[in-house]
Amino acid sequence: MKEKKEQVEILCGIHPVREALRAGKRKVYAIVIAKERSRARVSEILKFADEHAIPVEMTDLTTLDTMTREARHQGVVAKVSPFRQVRAEGIVKQMTKPQSPKFILVVENLEDPQNLGALIRTALCAGVDHIMLPKERSVSPTPSVSRASAGAMEHADISFITNTASLLRQLKDLGFWVAGLDAAGKTPLFKADLTGNLVLVVGGEHKGIRPLVQKECDFLVSLPQKAGVTSLNASVAGGIAMYEALRQRS
Repeated sequence: MKEKKEQVEILCGIHPVREALRAGKRKVYAIVIAKERSRARVSEILKFADEHAIPVEMTDLTTLDTMTREARHQGVVAKVSPFRQVRAEGIVKQMTKPQSPKFILVVENLEDPQNLGALIRTALCAGVDHIMLPKERSVSPTPSVSRASAGAMEHADISFITNTASLLRQLKDLGFWVAGLDAAGKTPLFKADLTGNLVLVVGGEHKGIRPLVQKECDFLVSLPQKAGVTSLNASVAGGIAMYEALRQRS
């Protein structure tokens, strides 16, 4: 019987590789560094590899360009196991009513890795406890997302949702309030109560929050804006909302 071949992803760039090593959530098979790369900038990575017996391979920039399909790799890549898949429903099932206020970010229909990376990075800075993504119809935590988050994704508590509407109902049963971020929302962001156990739902760039998911939101919040533009970028709007929640919760 053949052994199952382990999947390998290629993480590119100093920050994603360094943060993956620090987070310790992935298996690291090897670090690959361009001979032209300055050793000073990758000294921390090399030290970690040496201390943890991770193989280091030296190559040239052309080989790295081919390996990463011309992605911005800064002369450093890591061969790693894929980002761990955890079911959000399983996490919620194990939850009890939180004793201290919890903050959960639910992302809907997001398609751009840059937007997801930016949201993840902001979520960590704004004190979000869990990030929950749809298993389908959404960008997943790929190496591109890790690079867009400057490696922050490697530390994030991310899980995958099978049915978003059902998940929100479960969270409401645990005492969470669900706020949907929507340009047509009737509650201005700065007048919304974002304290307590909170779920913030951020919609995708083109479709926003689906109607079935909107129905499970306790209220829809909108950002004030001057005339001239129809809406903000999803990651920018989400970032503003998360920091308003942080301000209130502090």
